[in-house]
Amino acid sequence: MSDPPAMPQRRRGFLAQSAIAAAAIPLLHAVSARSEDGDTEPVVVGVMGMSRGSVLASSFARIPGVIVRYVCDVDAQRLHSAHESFAKTVAYPVKTVDDFRRILDDPETDALIVAAPNHWHAPAGILACAADKHAYVEKPCCHNPREGELLIQAARRYQRCVQMGNQRRSGEKIREAISLLHSGRIGRVYYSRSWYANSRGSIGTGQPTDVPKHLNYDLWQGPAPRLPYTSNRLHYDWHWNWHFGNGELGNNGIHSIDLSRWGLDVEYPTRVVSSGGRFLYADDQETPDTQIVSFEFPGRRQIVWEGLSCSRDGLYGDGFGTTFHGESGSLRLGSWGYTIHDENGAQVLQVEAPDGLDAHTANFIAAVRANDPSRLHSEIEEGHKSTLLCHLGNIAVRTGDTVRCDPANGHILQNPAAGSLWSRTYEPGWEPEGFRT
Repeated sequence: MSDPPAMPQRRRGFLAQSAIAAAAIPLLHAVSARSEDGDTEPVVVGVMGMSRGSVLASSFARIPGVIVRYVCDVDAQRLHSAHESFAKTVAYPVKTVDDFRRILDDPETDALIVAAPNHWHAPAGILACAADKHAYVEKPCCHNPREGELLIQAARRYQRCVQMGNQRRSGEKIREAISLLHSGRIGRVYYSRSWYANSRGSIGTGQPTDVPKHLNYDLWQGPAPRLPYTSNRLHYDWHWNWHFGNGELGNNGIHSIDLSRWGLDVEYPTRVVSSGGRFLYADDQETPDTQIVSFEFPGRRQIVWEGLSCSRDGLYGDGFGTTFHGESGSLRLGSWGYTIHDENGAQVLQVEAPDGLDAHTANFIAAVRANDPSRLHSEIEEGHKSTLLCHLGNIAVRTGDTVRCDPANGHILQNPAAGSLWSRTYEPGWEPEGFRT
């Protein structure tokens, strides 16, 4: 087993550390660029996980004044390939590490970007906060509800900026559309439906096999109790195993459900029901390839999500979307733009927009520079509320039961079977801060 996570000592204040970083590392062109606040201090980040992390590293590197000092992965081959590609795009040295804790050990690092598998999101984010680093945590922000609560506690305790990677929260036209909903453009909004459709194939039946020599599988598992290595889990199909992933609902449903919750202006549900299963293929996948989830909220409001992992024919022919229905019409969100329809369904407005990933990473850096979590477009408490809906939907489908919740905090009421899935067990020594006795 790998060593348990070290708890680095707290650093001095953010501004003081930035000054040290400015004196200690080659700034090249990065330091000459000013942030939107006129701050010339560099922000130093490390990126954990070189699949989605490769995209994020490039996005952060495009922000004036940001230095991506580390790229990290437990797969030596993938790390080498990612580093070789990324290092050509920046004018400063980029270090490689297989253990993200080495990033946290560096007193000049200001933020950890967590793009590892889902079971790592909250534990790594919590350790980052404890090391006095800010954290950008990919969606979903946690593997289970309790981890989300602990991540919020860590952000508050250490006064760190923690942002979830639901990048549509920073899309200019998405924000415009949500503002229209909240201002009454289609009257009182009472219903939202969202969906995701894809055409994923079978993952087959995995066979026990030796761990590849280039992979640190023990560190890949990290906080999760140990399972034997099988041939069909890494590097993507862990999503469909409850031990590590959260199915399509947590993988992609989080994006549209977050938009639904935001636009409907709701927080925690009162009742969650779900049905679905692995309907197309007979293989090792544990999570549904076809799923419907319904969430009811106070104030006579409802969200419904449909997931189709094995059919691209989503609503309106789109693989992704969210609609809102109000007293005097409807509003439909695509990936980045929106349309508005009158009460008869006729389109009255169409707005297109480009991808907003860079806006979301820039929003995170602006908050880090100001050391002000209130600037974040998806501060971790908001990220947790949307992620919790995905967890509740999965709990409902796994138990085959209606899940009733406390509208004050989303906690499950009077259902021991469902409540047992609120948390998980951990590999000894890897329990997130707050689980330890």
